[in-house]
Amino acid sequence: MAYQPKPGALSFFPFREKPETPAQEGRAMTAKHSSKQGIQVVCKDIAQGFFEITHNGFALLGLAVMFACITLIARPDVRQEGEVRLISWLQDRQNGGVDADSELFGNHSPNITPAALTKEQAAVAMWLSKKYDVAYDPMRALVAEVYISGKQNKIDPTLILAVMAIESRFNPYAQSSAGAQGLMQVMTKVHIQQYDDFGGKLAAFHPVTNMNVGVKILKDCIRRAGSIEGGLKHYVGAANMTHDGGYGAKVMAEYRRIQAATGKASKSADNSQA
Repeated sequence: MAYQPKPGALSFFPFREKPETPAQEGRAMTAKHSSKQGIQVVCKDIAQGFFEITHNGFALLGLAVMFACITLIARPDVRQEGEVRLISWLQDRQNGGVDADSELFGNHSPNITPAALTKEQAAVAMWLSKKYDVAYDPMRALVAEVYISGKQNKIDPTLILAVMAIESRFNPYAQSSAGAQGLMQVMTKVHIQQYDDFGGKLAAFHPVTNMNVGVKILKDCIRRAGSIEGGLKHYVGAANMTHDGGYGAKVMAEYRRIQAATGKASKSADNSQA
């Protein structure tokens, strides 16, 4: 016979909740359904509001474009003025880029294109660009300027480039402790008059100006010494010394390497001048 506790006596069996009645279960389901519907309504309202804002924004943009078109059609003077301003703005941007190049590379360089260089010049520019980690485009413009100056001064342009390489490694802003400046490391204090026609001593850092001044000095040094090696000794300021510290040998070695880059046989020192 199973044990049955007396009425009112404490039970030692675990307490068990009474099962929910059907009415309670119905109320719980109704609450869950209401919450779900509320979330759906909120999401729907947000989506509808976003759509209306976007739609209204595009509508306003369309109206603005339409009014602008009507104004341009009805007012030819406004349209013409706008076209003039647009063309002027585009030209200013284009000229601005050209002016920046002109300041660095002179008047010829903005018109220089790969097709304007000879095969020899392009080969030299590419070789120097890779060896000295200089961007090809400015190196190409500089090489073109050097060939022009070399022809005008009757000096082999590859010799000029060799001097630049040893003097400054093609850094137009290089300056030595002695005061030599620019691509060709011209002693600005000594040759200050050479820069008078170019705006003063700061022109020493203008690549093409510095190159042209340096070429004239180099030409004069070679003329006075009677040979390229002697001219280099004068150029480095060692004319009255027994040796030039290896400067001439370094320039001549680089001179031969640059000539080799052109695909042409090296010229002898006595025949280097054009």
